[in-house]
Amino acid sequence: MTYILVCGGTAGHINPALSIADDIKSRIPNAGIVFIGADREMEKRLVNAAGYELINIKMTGVRRGIKPKDIIYNIKTVKNVVQARNKARQILKELKPTAVIGTGGYICYPVLREAVRLNIPTFLHEQNAVPGMTTKALYKHVDKIMTSFPDNEKQFSNSKHVVYTGTPIRKEFTDEVKKETNEKSDDKPLVVSFWGSLGAEKMNVMMEEFIELNNKEKKFYHIHATGNSGADLRNKTNLPISDIKEYINNMPEIMKNADIVLCRGGATTLAEVSTLAKPSVIVPSPYVPGNVQLENAKKLQSIGGAEVILEKECTGGILYNTVTSLLSDSDKLKRMSEALKKITNADATKEIVDIILGDT
Repeated sequence: MTYILVCGGTAGHINPALSIADDIKSRIPNAGIVFIGADREMEKRLVNAAGYELINIKMTGVRRGIKPKDIIYNIKTVKNVVQARNKARQILKELKPTAVIGTGGYICYPVLREAVRLNIPTFLHEQNAVPGMTTKALYKHVDKIMTSFPDNEKQFSNSKHVVYTGTPIRKEFTDEVKKETNEKSDDKPLVVSFWGSLGAEKMNVMMEEFIELNNKEKKFYHIHATGNSGADLRNKTNLPISDIKEYINNMPEIMKNADIVLCRGGATTLAEVSTLAKPSVIVPSPYVPGNVQLENAKKLQSIGGAEVILEKECTGGILYNTVTSLLSDSDKLKRMSEALKKITNADATKEIVDIILGDT
């Protein structure tokens, strides 16, 4: 039997798929696992590193603007959808999968739509507090929609096949890791910051001020991942209590040792933060369609588990002052951590795989 995982674009879509794939493989060692991506660098990096087969289908998204360049881009996307469906059909007929599971990204639409057409069992995980465009286009057709947040089924007109599971996260985030003191920290608190797997140029500019303030006052040890952008920041020297890198490869270990996490509002990131019960300062990306990251962040803010700052109101100084204020209030940090423990579902991956195996 073969299971196809469909995901694309960002680590937030890819890592949940990897978590599901790993769990299926642990239960059915001889199962074939194939990933279908949208020919982006992040899929190639993460899926190949995990040792799974990856098939790429060219796919682009949708721009909501009305400028000529947006219209031209969307026309190209329509053509890509047609070509992607044709290629997906060929792949599905050749592999004859037991099930097709989508975890986000525009590539999910052509692949899952063709799987439905071929009567292959289909499952789609919606990570965000507000259903995205792909989910809205697919939910009436796929066999099961699984959601990250409770009560999300109310946002679907037909919720009979919608079930809350939580967000699947990598097993490394739930494994026990011995807390070790970094030699550079001098027992100072650890603050970890990253603005998405692809980085965020504007946020990296703000981090320069944040880093300069901390290097003057030396109140905490800091690890920051710039993503693809931020080369200038990575090349800075004389940063005695800052570690600036492009990507944090051992993220589970680093986050487990963190006292505060600074991040975007992607659903997977917030699921990892919640599972580890790490107080966070969230600056949601305003560039994501539907402003879904803000809605995700509000879920954590509403229970007292996170501070939320809008990017348009954010500066490096505001971030720094927010972090130092939280670090000076150990009781508040404890309350934030306890609040997060109440909303996480560490068994999300298991529940999702139970559903997939039970329905196929």
